[in-house]
Amino acid sequence: MFNDKSVLITGGTGSFGHTFVPMLLDRYNPRRVIIFSRDEMKQWEMARLFQGDDRLRFFIGDVRDRERVYRALDGVDYVVHAAATKIVPTAEYNPFECIKTNINGAMNVIDACIDKGVKGVVALSTDKASSPINLYGATKLASDKVFVAGNSYAGGHETKFSVVRYGNVMGSRGSVIPFFMSIKDKGVLPITDPRMTRFMISLEQGVQLVWHAFEDMVGGEIYVKKIPSMKVTDLARVIAPEAKQEIVGIRPGEKLHEQMIGSEDSHFTYEYAEHFKILPSINNWGNSVERIKDGKKVSEGFVYSSDNNTEWMTDDELKTWIDNHYNKIGKI
Repeated sequence: MFNDKSVLITGGTGSFGHTFVPMLLDRYNPRRVIIFSRDEMKQWEMARLFQGDDRLRFFIGDVRDRERVYRALDGVDYVVHAAATKIVPTAEYNPFECIKTNINGAMNVIDACIDKGVKGVVALSTDKASSPINLYGATKLASDKVFVAGNSYAGGHETKFSVVRYGNVMGSRGSVIPFFMSIKDKGVLPITDPRMTRFMISLEQGVQLVWHAFEDMVGGEIYVKKIPSMKVTDLARVIAPEAKQEIVGIRPGEKLHEQMIGSEDSHFTYEYAEHFKILPSINNWGNSVERIKDGKKVSEGFVYSSDNNTEWMTDDELKTWIDNHYNKIGKI
């Protein structure tokens, strides 16, 4: 669907963009891929990786800047909205800045996409948007809500909006795997709580979920990938089997387990072979046959969290993944 189309990704120099762009260029032949972000150094470094490919464009800008977003979207067919302020402690200490990017920025993207005639938009979300307990999660929940409502807000325009939600991305910059690997030789790994669990998804799986959303969406759906869980203590043991595990306590705003779907969403959640789909509660879209397709409604009160998961990653699976991705872990 992306052949000879123009695709823009906000926050495109981040971990997701570094995986999405090469996969997109390899599988499809887009006319243009526009990297929209505010960090010129990251753009310069990324441009070097794709030197000689004239399909790529690099556009300095911030989703907070409404006029710049409008300019960037000239002639664009599809948008992946990945830009966000996402470090939990940073958001807690700089709440106004987090709101400006994650909520106001989302509104700018929605308005511009509708007015510029963009065909489809997929926004990236997070497990922290489900029953949020920190500001980052609260802003992403608000962002999810405005993207869902954007389908109604579009009126007679053809722009469609949907959301994909996933948790801990394996090996991404700032995540637990590269952190443990960076200090494993010190002989001690800090564990916030021995009961803690996390979902495990690769960036490649995240990209494939975005592609599925573009192909499947009618508008307003939130897609949640089925992925395995792992206990943080097991993860630490695989990475550094000889290291001592020191319990340091949960940080402010941190959850014991990741949650993707809360019980409040169960009334409008449907299950498929490889994912779940949360349908909108507005405009009776939750009962839309066109959106449900062949989905099976989950039971009332259903919760999809990393501790009640039916699928768990084994030690060998994690070791294999680390071996196959060793040179990339923590670098994007």
